[in-house]
Amino acid sequence: MAEIIQRDGTWAFDGSTIRITPGLHRCVPLFRQTYGEIAVPLAAVSGVAFEPERRRGRLRMRLCEGADPLLQATGGRLPENADPYRLAVDADRGGVAEFVAEEIRHALLLDRLPGEPAPAYLLPGPPVPVSVRSSDGTVSFDGTEVRIDWADSSDRVKRATGPRIIGLGDLVQVEWLPNRGFEDGFLRFVTRETAFSKLPPERDPYTLDLWGSPRRDLLTALVAAAVTARLPHPSTRVGGGYPGREGPSPVPWRAADHHDVLLRRLRELGELHRAGVLTDEEFAVTKAAVLRGFS
Repeated sequence: MAEIIQRDGTWAFDGSTIRITPGLHRCVPLFRQTYGEIAVPLAAVSGVAFEPERRRGRLRMRLCEGADPLLQATGGRLPENADPYRLAVDADRGGVAEFVAEEIRHALLLDRLPGEPAPAYLLPGPPVPVSVRSSDGTVSFDGTEVRIDWADSSDRVKRATGPRIIGLGDLVQVEWLPNRGFEDGFLRFVTRETAFSKLPPERDPYTLDLWGSPRRDLLTALVAAAVTARLPHPSTRVGGGYPGREGPSPVPWRAADHHDVLLRRLRELGELHRAGVLTDEEFAVTKAAVLRGFS
């Protein structure tokens, strides 16, 4: 057993699995504490290294592409301190950190694991059900359906459409971007009907606009990862999802489908306008955004 315990958390390697447990210190981000313990099978690891610095170093683990639904959903956009595959190491524990890294590297060599893209997810992602309250509303996922309940501060167009319930079978993918500084983030659920719609996040009824507390809104990545873990793996998409790979094609999107979705969205907006939910100005702006998204 190779193990290192730090304020940031604990890494323990038993020869086949690296068990990552977040620390309880207040310096550990809410996201990592909420995600909890992660068991990483050796087959999911492509490399590990200790990066020493004068005061504090870092243990970093690289996973095989497509092995982890969390990394797939967040696309490398997690803030560094929220990355569960990074451990801050005190300077006087650098030798222990290097020993842990060397033990993992040695096991990779013995097992002759290639570190190539994974053909399936090797980690399960966050458990379900999972529910997160964000600045734009509450998003929940029970393993089969996504539900969005809008907040009082959400855009009128979103609140007028009421809660959104999206079946897993209707989803194509999940897009996630954290809010940083003065830039808003979003959590978008892309369905076959909305694949061509590019409404701004604040007006898209399938998108949570993340503009509030970055610490709290970061938790929406848990929902993104839980949903991603249950969608078809990227290796099954066109081109296999990876360079040089091939896979079965998804159901083709026909021009007639595109036209039907556009008419349905415009009809919904028209009904909201006639009911007095949308003002003339709101209707005109939203209609223009829909037309641009489908052009």
